[in-house]
Amino acid sequence: MAAPQRLQKLLARQGLASRRQVEAWILAGRIRVNGKVVTELGFKADPERDCIEVDGQAISCGDPARYVLLLHKPRGVLSTCKDPWGRKTVLDLLPPPWNRQIRLYPVGRLDADSSGALLLTNDGDLTLKLTHPRYHLPKTYRVQVQGRPSQATLQRWREGVDLDGSTTLPAVVEFCDPPPFGNRRNSNSSWLRVVLFEGRKRQIRRVAEQLGHPVLSLHREAIGPLRLGNLKPGQFRRLEPQEVQALLASFADNAQALRE
Repeated sequence: MAAPQRLQKLLARQGLASRRQVEAWILAGRIRVNGKVVTELGFKADPERDCIEVDGQAISCGDPARYVLLLHKPRGVLSTCKDPWGRKTVLDLLPPPWNRQIRLYPVGRLDADSSGALLLTNDGDLTLKLTHPRYHLPKTYRVQVQGRPSQATLQRWREGVDLDGSTTLPAVVEFCDPPPFGNRRNSNSSWLRVVLFEGRKRQIRRVAEQLGHPVLSLHREAIGPLRLGNLKPGQFRRLEPQEVQALLASFADNAQALRE
């Protein structure tokens, strides 16, 4: 017999919605367990014995198939499931059944004017682990900035810069070669490889602007040990189970190293 679990966790694991969205459903009275409306956020249900319904539709809460995709997001595409203004989203890049039948959600965000590696999954628990700030999942970017930063400027970036009243975590920042694709010609610019261990909103762009070298283009090359490889803009591939395990192990090890 399975142990009772909170509805937020059970339904998020099915890829139906995020935990916060499920909480909103509970407060709106949209969820019933064994015929009774649930209104308590801490309510627990047994996935093997209880009948769980959302808007009158029974939901199976057995172990779901976990899907994790690595997508090469092009510039101009939104890292969201839908847009009220009809702009292209990452789900629009996926063919059936990935785009609708399997409820996938982006793991974190990548700005519309940025490109590169983005994960999509139907596993709410995995999303929570990959986006939780305490785990410090490293992400690698290749960034084109205006001008050529001095070594002193790069060192300031590495050590941390004040954003919103708190200092950013130490980062890896070094000069690198331009990427083999999408190279914007600009004689007064430099290319940097930046590795972040946190994910504040538009962090690289804001730090670069603050240091006097605005970003001209930004491309995410890797998420933890996962690299885009030969994936072209708009292409994706499903991760193998061992790749997902390696991803989880990498940020767990990194979190421990940072704590020490």
